Amino acid sequence: MSAPLVAARGLVVAYGGGGGLFARRRLGVPVLRGVDFAVHRGETVGVVGESGSGKSTLGRALLGLVRPVAGTVSFDGIDLLGLDEAGWRPLRRRMQMIFQDPMSSLNPRHTIGRILAEPALLHGLAPDRHTAERIAGDVLDRVGLPAAAIDRYPHELSGGQRQRVGIARAVVLRPDFVLADEIVSGLDVSTQAQVLTILKGLTAEMGLAMAFISHDLSVVRALCDRVYVMRAGIVEEEGTSEALFRTPKSAYTRMLIDAIPLPDPDPGWLERGAVSEDAA
Repeated sequence: MSAPLVAARGLVVAYGGGGGLFARRRLGVPVLRGVDFAVHRGETVGVVGESGSGKSTLGRALLGLVRPVAGTVSFDGIDLLGLDEAGWRPLRRRMQMIFQDPMSSLNPRHTIGRILAEPALLHGLAPDRHTAERIAGDVLDRVGLPAAAIDRYPHELSGGQRQRVGIARAVVLRPDFVLADEIVSGLDVSTQAQVLTILKGLTAEMGLAMAFISHDLSVVRALCDRVYVMRAGIVEEEGTSEALFRTPKSAYTRMLIDAIPLPDPDPGWLERGAVSEDAA
């Protein structure tokens, strides 16, 4: 197999050490304790675990939003921990995040068209505003929103529609890697299925690598190629989605699987649930 697009090795993140930004820091409470993680091009990797397991901290460390006290993080062979802001700048477009709460991440004073067009202009993907607006319209169509949504404001959309805009804002920049952190946790099951079907189509169409963080194992099984199970800041188990759900090696993983409401979780629920493309 080729080298991973995104990789972490021996990752340690600790909070609460004190000492200021440039002072010698005392090691605080460890949140990640020697985590290894990898995502290959075109692969969707799930990260699951209970609240406090460290899964969201792992995602933030991959994007440079928290700084590890030990270990390495690389993207396309580039050591991210050695970069200054100038070094990060060309990578920002290639590494995008879809947030759990789209309402808090979308500017309420901007139309959806402006929210999508401005990143394309900023990163040089469009030579002028007219082209940027055309790109915005194209990506809205790809996430199943009507053309009229381009002139609406975030508060005029439903929760499912806003999450589609969040996805559109991430993919409008044609990234190589997307981090999705609990992005369907606040949606009903039918809308979840529609959003996940869109994600599945986009990752296949664009060849995206994606890390999908969730506490919901049924969602992860339906979407992901491989899964990392996290517990108390370590990787408890890792494997293909099929193998992990069929024959989990860890008692903790078995406990999480047994807690799924369906006695035998069926990955086909995603396709059956996505019967409606009404831009819910």
